[in-house]
Amino acid sequence: MKLTKAPMGWNSWDCWGAEVTEDVVRKNAEFMAKHLKQYGWEYVVVDIQWSAPNAKGHEYQPFGKLNIDEYSRVIPAENRFPSSANGKGFAPLAEYIHSLGLKFGIHIMRGIPRAAVHERRKIYGSDKRADEIARFNSVCQWNPDMYGVDASKPGAREYYESVFSLYASWGVDFIKCDDIARELPHEEEELILLSEALHGCGRDMVLSLSPGPALLEKAELYKQTADMWRITDDFWDKWELLYDMFSRAEKWCVHTGAGSWPDADMLPVGAILQDYGEENRTKFTEDEQITMLTLWSIFRSPLMIGGELTKCDDFTLALLTNERVLKMHENARNSHPVWRRKINGNEIILWTAFSSQGGNYLAIFNAGESMADITVALSDIEIYEDKTGFELWSGEKFSGGEITLSIPSHGAKAYYIN
Repeated sequence: MKLTKAPMGWNSWDCWGAEVTEDVVRKNAEFMAKHLKQYGWEYVVVDIQWSAPNAKGHEYQPFGKLNIDEYSRVIPAENRFPSSANGKGFAPLAEYIHSLGLKFGIHIMRGIPRAAVHERRKIYGSDKRADEIARFNSVCQWNPDMYGVDASKPGAREYYESVFSLYASWGVDFIKCDDIARELPHEEEELILLSEALHGCGRDMVLSLSPGPALLEKAELYKQTADMWRITDDFWDKWELLYDMFSRAEKWCVHTGAGSWPDADMLPVGAILQDYGEENRTKFTEDEQITMLTLWSIFRSPLMIGGELTKCDDFTLALLTNERVLKMHENARNSHPVWRRKINGNEIILWTAFSSQGGNYLAIFNAGESMADITVALSDIEIYEDKTGFELWSGEKFSGGEITLSIPSHGAKAYYIN
């Protein structure tokens, strides 16, 4: 399966870290089904350490307890996901999310659980045991739950095939695999084995690779093994990270499309990070959030919401349901930057793309610190005649051979040109 559009959904990490519960997931899925599904949002993804009964916040507990079955596979913590009791795994939760017309995803760590290795647990479909396929010198630097798997060892393929067979039986639609994207080339053989096992499990699943930054020289390998891959480390609500994304998107834009989706990471919008206090709202300004959605959309990054959906305010909901911008996200083709210029003291960045339905898109960003009053000639994108069109966020119409506009600091505007 090759995805014809970049995935759109919600992920539990930004707001809930490792401690998300089944009740939280269900409520966010219900909100998505009611308010966002009609706009293309469809994936509901449970992030890291769902197998850990005592997981808390955004800090990992080194060598903490994980729930593991007899075949060395992590399974949900029943105290946090009650419907998984009696060996049901995530099947009941996936079934509920499917009943809402949505798709269900989970986070996994590359490798095999350290505890399973030390206890020499079995591998389904093999006479080998966990310790016989582990790479003891391949451990994630920030979460030591797993050892890497030696793809050359007998039993390694059977292990990964059993993992994805289990997920397929649960009804999983999306896999976010961590500790693998930027670890290449050291873990390249494990990625290939993992990808083959996933794509051979009998169920279509999106494969997302984390964390970034992914390696540009490995772009073709990512395309052959996965659907999307992170081009950045964790992205948070800081202007310097958003500003940096223009350079990352410029490097990766030639690899976007045709089922391959370089991933600028989650959207920290609305209510994020429980430790932000009672309001726990994103620290991005409204203009910065418009810039983020505009860049992610013309670049065609996957769109994964990080905030608590049930606490969406009017601005956040309007941001996520602008049909004109989401249409650009779906229909933009050959997206790329045109220029970055200093204009009256502000750095202005111009991106363009064709539309698969005809016409052109134009996105103009003000990375400067003051209001920018500028004029952009359509000849800059090689349109040499007068045109009509409209601005995507406001709907304001224009006509002629140039666009005169004002953009606030850290803000953006985007246009469809007929």
